Amino acid sequence: RLGLVLPPPAASLVPPHRAGMEAAAALAVHAPLAEALVAEGLDRLYAEIELPLVPILARMEAAGVAIDLEALAALRPDLVLVGPTSPAADAGRRLAGDSPLRDAVGPAASVVTLEPASLEGIFHAVATVGAMTSAEDEAVGLVEILRERLADVEEVVAERREAGIRAPRVVALDRLDPPRSAGLWVPEQVRRAGGWEVLGAAGDPSARTSWEAVAEVDPEMILLAPWGLHLAEAVAAWSRTPRPAGWGEVQAVRRGRVFALDAAGYVSRGGPRVIDGIELLAEIFDPAAFVDLAPAGSWVPVL
Repeated sequence: RLGLVLPPPAASLVPPHRAGMEAAAALAVHAPLAEALVAEGLDRLYAEIELPLVPILARMEAAGVAIDLEALAALRPDLVLVGPTSPAADAGRRLAGDSPLRDAVGPAASVVTLEPASLEGIFHAVATVGAMTSAEDEAVGLVEILRERLADVEEVVAERREAGIRAPRVVALDRLDPPRSAGLWVPEQVRRAGGWEVLGAAGDPSARTSWEAVAEVDPEMILLAPWGLHLAEAVAAWSRTPRPAGWGEVQAVRRGRVFALDAAGYVSRGGPRVIDGIELLAEIFDPAAFVDLAPAGSWVPVL
């Protein structure tokens, strides 16, 4: 639209050089964008509303996620649940045992921290929430259904192993730039679905890794599941990620077995839909045995 063609940065560039190229690209589009804003009558909106927000957004990013204790107190909650594996949860955990949070909600409120690191931990968290919200029977029934669905997948996986179909070697990543190997329940999801996670460790937090480490284990499949992103967002994030040197030599890439997942829906959050996540992984790992099992729009192959 602006009549400019900017070459993408080479994947082999080190971060400082990439930053320099990105700064040069920003400078190149500055004048055309400024002219376009004036031509479309948007320059005042930019100058008076959007531009003043920049330092505010910068301070928000620097401060991270905080909890408004006054707003929380105004809600007068009976129960406060602090969830797992997110910046908001980190803030909540820091306050959960401290007097500010308990003073804000009052002595009558219960503060419960939920930090599952496995499927069994997730089932326990579901039961805990049910017990704390007068819905224990419903929670127990839900867990029974989830266990049955999990058992159905595992039964088929076991049959396929007996038939000589081996588990694919898999790397799951929950960050892309820089890459991080998925942890907590995700390696267990992979295993239960019939795969073999060769980089991440079940029960451990996500860990920073490198593309060199991914290439070294040479997986047959790569799962891109950036934390908290839905499928379209994950695909967009991957499109912005520079491909590392030697990327085309990785077995998963050569075979066209790199997949983006709806991580926010089925992987990142420790709730009932992790079972949907196992079902979608089973479909990816062994499509001949698992047909139309994954939720619609939950995964897509990428390059």
